Amino acid sequence: MSAITNLAELRRRGLEILVRELGYADAMRFLLQYDTGYGDYTKERREFLPDWTVEEAAREADKLLEAAREREVKKL
Repeated sequence: MSAITNLAELRRRGLEILVRELGYADAMRFLLQYDTGYGDYTKERREFLPDWTVEEAAREADKLLEAAREREVKKL
């Protein structure tokens, strides 16, 4: 298969494949999941995300996983 260099052709063929494989309604539902959004995420994330190192983020993730496991055990 050759590479598609024309973006309009890429979109056309991609949509054609989605519709063929998913049907029109589900292809449209799939496409509607994607939104380019607005604003400057890089700037905004500095305001709402903690200034953690990779190690700190991993430790926090481990804590969340452990808490989730404990909740699951309590359900049993």
